[in-house]
Amino acid sequence: MSTNVAVIMGGPSVEREVSLVTGCAVEKALIGLGYNVTAIDADRSLPARLLECAPDVAFNALHGRLGEDGCVQGLLEVLGIPYTHSGVLASAVAMNKPAAKKLFAEAGLTCPEGKVCKYHEVMAGDVFAPPYVIKPLNEGSSVGVHIVLDGDNQLHLAGEDWPFGDEVLVEKYIPGREIQVAVMGERALGAIEIKPRGRFYDYETKYTEGKAEHFMPAPIHPDCYAEALDIALRAHQALGCRGVSRADLRYDDVAGEPGALYLLEINTQPGMTPLSLVPEIAADSGISFPDLVAWMVENASCDN
Repeated sequence: MSTNVAVIMGGPSVEREVSLVTGCAVEKALIGLGYNVTAIDADRSLPARLLECAPDVAFNALHGRLGEDGCVQGLLEVLGIPYTHSGVLASAVAMNKPAAKKLFAEAGLTCPEGKVCKYHEVMAGDVFAPPYVIKPLNEGSSVGVHIVLDGDNQLHLAGEDWPFGDEVLVEKYIPGREIQVAVMGERALGAIEIKPRGRFYDYETKYTEGKAEHFMPAPIHPDCYAEALDIALRAHQALGCRGVSRADLRYDDVAGEPGALYLLEINTQPGMTPLSLVPEIAADSGISFPDLVAWMVENASCDN
């Protein structure tokens, strides 16, 4: 096999360390399959490094800003290098939570009620009846996410360093269970339930072994399970995603099953770490990690 693959990882985002773990796992799998692999830690030399190694395909293993929001995708388009995951527009829209929610609503998908607020307004007092969730507009992996429940005082956040911009997304908190669905091409592979041992499925819980329980397939009402898969595929299509994506949903079964599903967001470049969900869902469908990575490489493309 003579395909030359550049695995782009690391980068300057707050998700750098997770990206390095993803990239190293992908690099190892591709080498085992016989691909010629060049690992690149993304910095300002990335264009020159890509021109130097002249890959047939780029595996974009970056997470967070620049690597996941359409910037690196645009660079790869300019250089004419086919790349994994979604293209420029889908990546940019998916990373912008309010923009994505508008497209989801137009597609008939139910999301939690929410609005964009100034961060200082949120810190000055309730702008939304609790319980609610505060989110940065353009971050992944639950970075910067805070839940404010009845009786909580969100002012304790005022002393924190907030490097995520002047505006935040405030959404109604949906009680119930954490459900995530993997989509591969035009097929939803399956749904998994995550039960965090802490308050919610935050950054530390996602990437620390033993912080959450995984249940695959998600033990929810069969009709709701099928609906979760349908929602994920429709969301993937609504944003124009390609390759592999992961839909994050909440399942409100507080009043009993069947419950109600709410779409939170789409991750266009889900993690490929040992604790990541897409490889676990794929494995339940009989797709090994190397086969999953190989499929992503073989289906890489440019938008134009």
